[in-house]
Amino acid sequence: MLPTRAARTRHAVIGMLMASVCGAALALGVLGANGRVVLVWDRVVGAPAAIVVEMPGAETGPPCPLDARYVDEPPDRLPQPTLAAWQRLRSAAGADGVRLCLNDGKRSREQQARQFAEAVQEFGSAGLASRYVLQPDESMHVVGIAVDIQPLASAGWVERNGRALGWCRRYENEPWHFEYDPAYVTAGCPALLPSATGS
Repeated sequence: MLPTRAARTRHAVIGMLMASVCGAALALGVLGANGRVVLVWDRVVGAPAAIVVEMPGAETGPPCPLDARYVDEPPDRLPQPTLAAWQRLRSAAGADGVRLCLNDGKRSREQQARQFAEAVQEFGSAGLASRYVLQPDESMHVVGIAVDIQPLASAGWVERNGRALGWCRRYENEPWHFEYDPAYVTAGCPALLPSATGS
């Protein structure tokens, strides 16, 4: 008795699935033999990378254990060089008995635009808002190199000790705001600006 059309279709589908599974297993075996199996996104020279300015950061975090007025955001959305530098900074502070709370870290363009829109509503115009909040393309939080550290005693430790690890305070009116640049280690911290907005 010849197989029915449904049975033939089922056998064909099973055959294709088995071929796919065997092909994937063979590919993994070959790659594994070469010591390199990549199952997730991997940076390749010449290939497009993630657009850092579009990557959102944490909106909030648990209360800072040193001062509950602030939070301690998870730093994991910082770009990899900044994240590694943050971890080194936090370890160095911890070795001195100082706890650093990450009150504000990475933001996306969209998050920064939302902050600016809220400032426009609060102050009544974009002109007034721009005196207090940066546009998305001007913020180093969006670029992913800035962190706001609280409480102020912890920020003071970073101001005194952070340059050796590439962290410098940038604004006279924000003693909590620091930016990372490995060049600061040898070149030193640049002169403080009056504020992020220049006002």
